[in-house]
Amino acid sequence: MFYAVICRDKAGHLQTRLDNREAHLVYMKETGIVAQAGPFIENGDMCGSLVILDTDSMDAAQAWVDNEPYGKAGLFDSVSITEWKKVI
Repeated sequence: MFYAVICRDKAGHLQTRLDNREAHLVYMKETGIVAQAGPFIENGDMCGSLVILDTDSMDAAQAWVDNEPYGKAGLFDSVSITEWKKVI
């Protein structure tokens, strides 16, 4: 199953994102369940994330989110996880 993880950064926290970007990228590779991912952009700056996870349950998706370096660094203002169906 796929799960869409939609994260919005706290205002004024671009440096937090930049400081933790390498750990975030390593985590995505090492966990092996990220199907697609990328940042949201506003006014030329990263301001959030969309991550599509390929995992077997909402609990597994939540566990991935709970251990994600950006979240641990306090970057996000909001995070939602929704089951997602790939059509195209």
